[in-house]
Amino acid sequence: MDAENRLDRTALREMQWGKLAGLMERIGASESFYARRLVADGVKWGEVGDLDSFVRRVRFTTKEELLADRLERAPFGSQMLEAVERYTRFCQTSGTSTGQPMAWLDTPESWESMLKCWRWVYEAAEMVPGVDRVFFAFSFGPFLGFWTAFEAAARDYLVLPGGGLSSQARLECLRRYQATVLCCTPTYALRLGEQIGEVSGVRLEELAVRKVIVAGEPGGCVPAVRRRIEALWGARVFDHHGMTEVGPVSYETVKRPGGLMVIEEAYLAEVVDRATGEEVEEGACGELVLTTLDRAACPLLRYRTGDLVRKRIVDGRLFLEGGILCRVDDMILVRGVNVYPAAVEEVVRGFAEVVEFEVEQREVEAMTELTLRVELAEGTDAGVVERLGAKLRDIFSLRMPVRVVAAGTLPRHEFKSNRWRKVASGAGVG
Repeated sequence: MDAENRLDRTALREMQWGKLAGLMERIGASESFYARRLVADGVKWGEVGDLDSFVRRVRFTTKEELLADRLERAPFGSQMLEAVERYTRFCQTSGTSTGQPMAWLDTPESWESMLKCWRWVYEAAEMVPGVDRVFFAFSFGPFLGFWTAFEAAARDYLVLPGGGLSSQARLECLRRYQATVLCCTPTYALRLGEQIGEVSGVRLEELAVRKVIVAGEPGGCVPAVRRRIEALWGARVFDHHGMTEVGPVSYETVKRPGGLMVIEEAYLAEVVDRATGEEVEEGACGELVLTTLDRAACPLLRYRTGDLVRKRIVDGRLFLEGGILCRVDDMILVRGVNVYPAAVEEVVRGFAEVVEFEVEQREVEAMTELTLRVELAEGTDAGVVERLGAKLRDIFSLRMPVRVVAAGTLPRHEFKSNRWRKVASGAGVG
């Protein structure tokens, strides 16, 4: 396995087609969700002869369809291609986009395919087997990313689970066992890093962390967030993204910071225009669509992930410039201006005085208004509010009021953060 020495694009496409053809044969021999769907759509697998015809003939899969299938055929739905007795691993989505979590089952073979993807992530970060010690600052729950990341790392590195520990205890554990790699969300990397020093009694020079692998939310490729994490930890940030539905999808390399390489050996990836469903040109933004090639026991065909990305082809590979820009539903149109949460965070994180923030979104006379609520570090010059407001106006050509709230007012997040909150029209601003 070598993240920098891989098949050329022609050979890659041939390999993808070979895997997809085998998967579709298995689907055709089953009575699964996709077998019924393909029959209903009039798609005969013998008429699909290559990747291009697959994209033309097979329609997108949406999260709403999958949820409906699970509700109709509770609790696991009908995507599975094997008898339920063959499945040994259970995970579920957070349910943040649908309001209801969805269960996902894996066989030992499909689980192993995801561990292989995580090993791409670690190799790309130039981690050294037998040398690096990896600390996982997660409270382990039913979400896939925690378990696959941990188990994959345990194949080659000393792994330290930090579930159930306070931030203070985690810092002390990092110091005591001299962990060299920290895995957590970008939000928690900031939160934990801000406690290094007088707050915790754990000094930066006592820690051995040299790499921080972040995942679970956009932020790792946001320049201001990266700079702040790296300054707090004295370490290099590596971004990664994946989903419970599909598995570990992409990784960042040393040579190409600020973007993500898709693991196309395991996924057929498309970047499509949301309105037309057609593949976008290189350099354009679109929605990431994935077909699982290796995690085949509960497959997904042309799954609309809801992630907005910018498409590039680098060294024959799909490269997501700037990482995951945002969820497509999170992009907001304000007075004719497209506002992306990651772009707002880039501005806010450029002000070290801001400890935490939240954006309130409300409709006023049929128009969207945004207000930024911030907690400031003790002793901060009040002029920072004016400077932050001016910076937001310069970047977005919009007026976004900045309101200071008391320390400890805003929520703190360890897993996925949600700093955008819709409030009722006319509700007061704290």
